[in-house]
Amino acid sequence: MTFRLYDTVTREVRDFVPLEEGKAGLYVCGLTVQSEPHVGHVRSGVNFDVLQRWLRHLGYEVTFIRNITDIDDKILVKSAEQGRPWYNLAYAMHRELDKAYAALNVAPPTYEPAATGHVPEMIELITELIGKGHAYPAEDGSGDVYFDVRSWPSYGELTHQGVEDMEPATDADPRGKRDPRDFALWKGWKKETEPKTAAWPSPWGPGRPGWHIECSAMAGKYLGHAFDIHGGGVDLRFPHHENEQAQSRAAGRPFASYWMHNAWITTSGEKMSKSLGNSLTIPNVLEKYRGIELRYYLVAAHYRSHVEFSFEALDEAAKAFQRVEAFLERAGVSTGSTTGVAGELPEAFVTAMNDDLGTPAAVAVLFEAVREGNRADDPKPHAAQVLAMLDVLGLDPADPAWGGGGDDAKLTAAIDALVSGLLEQRAEARAAKDWARADAIRDQIKQAGIEVEDTPDGPKWTVS
Repeated sequence: MTFRLYDTVTREVRDFVPLEEGKAGLYVCGLTVQSEPHVGHVRSGVNFDVLQRWLRHLGYEVTFIRNITDIDDKILVKSAEQGRPWYNLAYAMHRELDKAYAALNVAPPTYEPAATGHVPEMIELITELIGKGHAYPAEDGSGDVYFDVRSWPSYGELTHQGVEDMEPATDADPRGKRDPRDFALWKGWKKETEPKTAAWPSPWGPGRPGWHIECSAMAGKYLGHAFDIHGGGVDLRFPHHENEQAQSRAAGRPFASYWMHNAWITTSGEKMSKSLGNSLTIPNVLEKYRGIELRYYLVAAHYRSHVEFSFEALDEAAKAFQRVEAFLERAGVSTGSTTGVAGELPEAFVTAMNDDLGTPAAVAVLFEAVREGNRADDPKPHAAQVLAMLDVLGLDPADPAWGGGGDDAKLTAAIDALVSGLLEQRAEARAAKDWARADAIRDQIKQAGIEVEDTPDGPKWTVS
């Protein structure tokens, strides 16, 4: 079955046909690093991590670019409120974001460009747009440069809107605009209110790039003027992605062939955000749940489905994933006494993933394999399939990303050796019908917090 994905522009699920056979170019809008990341922020990271893992499983050579916006109005305002340089705030929050991604086993992209490192490319693109008659410097002397939305007849095609139905752009002072819907490509430096470090030289005077031009320039630099998939949160469709597409194509760059958008995580029906005061930062959530449990919670829902966050739902997800881990422990193929080897993916799992990353159906196949394994005389073949599915979803408990390697692995091996020795002594006592000694050894193991289960393949232990 061909991999198919939902394209925002056509509003239908389409066969994925890459521009270059065997290769896939993916650009995802990353975060504006203004504050600590919350659960709503990292959903996009997890969803598109699953996408890149699946594309690689299908045999594609993936170039995955995910940017960082490290200069922005909000960053300037928050840094001023906190009495710190804007670049210090952006750097600190970028590091927090990296920690959050690592805690959820989100693999690093091929490259993560920062906006401040690509100002020359943005100036070049703006200059092209002015030369083609699609942009103009403001006549009020502000140093701003705007995209002329009425110069591009296809403006609004991504979100299926007409210009007359759109609200005015709010990213710059409207006084220098020909049309209130025109959006800023370059923002002139406001020396009375902005630090000098937040301005770069340009043909239009010192200033900084507008938000939308950043992604067009960075995507073009690393993926080329035409690439396969552009992704991001559903809230970015307008104006951000609409503006990206318009300015790129107006400059003669074909830009993205497919547009993918993940849905929100909501609380009380509203988008999770800092402004609503209902955000849940990743460090706080990870005080109560393991990273692998939070990732499972995010993966189990389809990327285009809105998720109403609650700790009750996260509790249920954590317990569900723990049942998977318990099965792997009983089968002896997880982080316990032996290391498992992944098997072939079930056909139903492949079908689900090829259907627009159908992770809910894929997770259902995963649990069916667990149920069958629990009923089987030999659970290992089923466990091997489970491991293969977990690996695709980034949920393999044995993955070193979850902290199972290094000292933890050595500690597990040491405990296994000690417990195995005691179990051998217990087996010898039972063979000699020395029941008192056998019971004493069993109690000694139990008092250490270890549960032993007798199976047809011999005793298996888990930490209780």
